[in-house]
Amino acid sequence: MLKNYKGRIIFHIDMNAYYCNVQCKLNPSLRGKAFAIGREGTYKGVISTASYEARKLGIHSAMPIAEAYRIAPTLLIINHNFDEYYKNHVLFVNIIKEYTNLIEVASIDELYADVTEISNKIHPIVLAKEIQLRILRELDLPCSIGIAPTLFLAKMASDMKKPLGLVVLRKREIEEKLYPLSVKDIFGIGKKTYPKLIEAGINTIGDFMKPENEELILKLIGANSYNYAKNCLTGKSSNEVIPDRHEISKSISTETTFDIHKSSMVDLLSSIRSLLREIYQRLIDGGYVTKTVVLTLRDSNFNTISRRMTINEYIDDLFVFNNIIEDLLSDLYDENKTYRLAGVGFANIVKRDSLKEEYNLFTINDKIEKENNIKNLLNQINNKFGNEIIYFNKDKKK
Repeated sequence: MLKNYKGRIIFHIDMNAYYCNVQCKLNPSLRGKAFAIGREGTYKGVISTASYEARKLGIHSAMPIAEAYRIAPTLLIINHNFDEYYKNHVLFVNIIKEYTNLIEVASIDELYADVTEISNKIHPIVLAKEIQLRILRELDLPCSIGIAPTLFLAKMASDMKKPLGLVVLRKREIEEKLYPLSVKDIFGIGKKTYPKLIEAGINTIGDFMKPENEELILKLIGANSYNYAKNCLTGKSSNEVIPDRHEISKSISTETTFDIHKSSMVDLLSSIRSLLREIYQRLIDGGYVTKTVVLTLRDSNFNTISRRMTINEYIDDLFVFNNIIEDLLSDLYDENKTYRLAGVGFANIVKRDSLKEEYNLFTINDKIEKENNIKNLLNQINNKFGNEIIYFNKDKKK
């Protein structure tokens, strides 16, 4: 089947419901239950991820916890365990490094691996099964693996069967395997864009690819979006795994030392939100997006501790960032300590334009709506505290 194959062989390895399964590893009684990761014992904050049982109820990443409780009043919310998430991430990556150095870490729970060279010695499907079994046995964590000639198709393949899926997607199988899928399954399509396609009768990927629907789709999403998606869905996208693609991405952060040490969580949160607004503006001005928010605190004894939260998609949403910061502070704060320093950062930020697969032109309508919401929020802040306390980058005076 892949014998004498001369193209690239790309694995997309996706840890299934990663945060949830790490929690199940620590507490096996959670297995099979509907639960989500967030701030336990409060209606504040957002869901970081949800178990498959909770997803069936409509719970998803970045959903406000209050909304999740409205949908499922008996939903279990489990506090984050950031140290365990990172520790298992390192172990997961190290297993893959035993097979290839061409690894591109996309996030804490997924990576791309070019296994073309080692596939000359071991069949790719045998290799994928070995990797999948090792991760399950050694880490007690399930993963799905997509095998394809491009990064986009490998990602599509890994999403086709979860948990513990293993799917091969050759270019000649695209029509058979992808065309029956919903148009919302196209990797990178905006959450508010695909309903417009469905409303117009473009229900499946097959519908999307029909020549007779081209004119209609062009009116809905434009030529650039249409041509990009069409190229990806015909196997004409990138097959290059770049190990440092995300590692070389910039980080931005800021911090402040308090003249008078703070012990109140309310006072800390107020200062931290000011820091967040500052680096958020830098994120927007630079045209960046991020998946990861970092909070650092230093107490009066000069002990420094940091926490970070990573979600499933690149965003530039101030509302979500505010909720994440509250979650992180709730995890770090100790009422018996006073604090001399606080810092906020975005880790592994990337240029919005460079993420054609994960944050592409399909999301432009979502982005416009978010920008309008952000402008309204900033206007409220400026009206209350004075003109141009903070501004939106497109409105910045030169």
